[in-house]
This record gives sequence, structure tokens and C-alpha cells, in this order.
Amino acid sequence: MNKFVKGLGIGVLVLVVLAVVGISATIGWRPFIGSKKRALTDCKFEATPERLKRGEYLSEHVAGCTYCHTPQEEGPNGPELVRGQKGGGQFFNIPGFPGTVVAPNITPDRETGIGNFTDDQLARAIREGISHDGQTLFPMMPYAHFRRMSDDDLASVVVYLKTLQPIHNALPRTDIHFPVKYLIRGVPEPVTEPVQADLSTPASRGEYLVNLSSCLDCHTPRKRGRLDSSMKFAGGQVFDASGQIASPNITPDATGIGGYTEEKFVKALRTGYVGKRQLNTAMPWQGYSGQTDEDLKAMYAYLRTVPAVAHRVDNTQPPTPCKKCGQKHGAGDTN
Repeated sequence: MNKFVKGLGIGVLVLVVLAVVGISATIGWRPFIGSKKRALTDCKFEATPERLKRGEYLSEHVAGCTYCHTPQEEGPNGPELVRGQKGGGQFFNIPGFPGTVVAPNITPDRETGIGNFTDDQLARAIREGISHDGQTLFPMMPYAHFRRMSDDDLASVVVYLKTLQPIHNALPRTDIHFPVKYLIRGVPEPVTEPVQADLSTPASRGEYLVNLSSCLDCHTPRKRGRLDSSMKFAGGQVFDASGQIASPNITPDATGIGGYTEEKFVKALRTGYVGKRQLNTAMPWQGYSGQTDEDLKAMYAYLRTVPAVAHRVDNTQPPTPCKKCGQKHGAGDTN
């Protein structure tokens, strides 16, 4: 009997050790113990004219804050923002997604928006993925990218958001089903050291802007819900159930933007046209069109430095299965 009990105890111990090692090596412990988060401070960002101007530029034309947090309706060439509802929040309809994603009201309405939030509550949400009340934000909000937003740019965005026209629009919270709601707890990371942006060269400036614009998230196909690291910026992520709209390849390969001149790249983002072909507004070029020539050229300079990936995506053709990215998109069968 003693041998049996001893053997059972050893077996249980082995299983516990294996479980600990397995969890540590895979999903980690955050799903069980909660997200990393820092204590809030009483910091207050000075609302200077320079910050207000910079915050508007970043929110409207770079980081896409008002694009994602404004209701959209279908227009003649894709989704369009509903006028008079800037920042009022919207639902995201994601086919097959386990739950409901809601971009909350980020106008300074005191009952349904951010009117009662402190500056640091907003700063922590934007850059660290923790809501005003300590909950983990779903990483469709690209705080993993915004983590690199400089301190002054962060302050500028917060200052600007507090000047938006208040909109009274009560929305439910994002509701993610098990187990995803727990797995996302491993994404937030506290920012406790000063953050500065390297704008010393066109390419480094472009990298900073491309990161804040979350270009990687849309122009990289996914496998099992995760971005395919071997296909960065190579396009193929599908944005509607029919497969008719997929992000194009923006690497410097011939199947991407290898044939683009700087002038052609800037014109595409400025006008929404590549030659005579109009871009679908699923690509929010209307927002990016407000960037300065210097910034658009910097983004082009950076994208010329990313690894070239041969991957043809053509939304003018019927969607077909693509062996390269595993998705179904226009010209998929040519890869």
C-alpha cells in the first residue's frame, strides 16, 4: 500500500511538473493570473497648440484612431465613415469570430465616452492595452504597435481626443468567448521607461509611421489567427467573407510595390488611385492622404527595406485558393 501511495504521489508530481513546464513554454501564466499592468498616475498632459495639432494629425492620418472608432456605412467603393459621428464608436462584424468586438466611444461625452477618464487612464489604454477600469483590451486595438509611440506623441493624441465633439452613444463592451478572453491577457506590457522616436533618417521615420499605422496587421496573412511571420507585408489577408477584397503585397518584390516609384506610391495614398484603378476604402487611404509628403515618402523608403516576398494578390480577379498564404483571394492560383 505504501508503495502504491508513493508511486501515485510521484506520478502526480510528474504530471504537475509537466503541466508547469508546458504552460510556461506555451501560453504562459498570464491567462490564469491576469495581465501585466502598472499603477495609474496623476499625470496631466499640457494642452498646447502644438500638441493639439500633432494629436489631430496622428489620430486622423497616421494611427487611425478616429477611423476605427467611428461608425461606418457601405459606400460606392467600400466602407465610409458616418458623418457627424467621429469617434462615437462602432461594432466590428468579424465572420466566425468567437465573440463581439466593439470599438468604444472615444469622444469626451461624460456618460458614454471618455469624458471622465484621466489622462493616464487614456495613455495606459492606448499604449499598454489596459482599460480605464483595469480590463485587458482586445489586441485588435493595436496597442502592441502603439507601445513604441513616443511620449510626446502619446500626450498629443490624448490632448486631441479630449477636444472631439462629445457624442452620446452608449455601447456594450467587447465580449470575447472562452478561451480567447483569457489568452489575450498575455499581450499587454507596461511602459515604464521614456519612449522616443527615431526620426533621424527617412527609413527610420518611415518605420515609425508604418508601425503606428499598423500596416503590418492588414498586409500580412494569418495562420490559425496569428500573423504569418514569413509573409510580413506580403498581402493576402481577406477582409470579406467572399474573398473579393484582400490586402495587396507591399513588399519590394515585383508582385508587390517593386515597380512603384516614390511618386506613384505617394499618389496612390494621396488620391486612392493606382493608375486608373480606385482603391477599396477598406484601405483607409482617405485618412493617410492627409499625411505630409515627407511622411509618405518616408513610409515608402522604409517599405523598400523590408524583405521582398513573391506573392501575387489581384482584387480585379476572382478569388482562388493560394498555396503561398493559405487564403483565398484574387490571383491566388498563380502563386
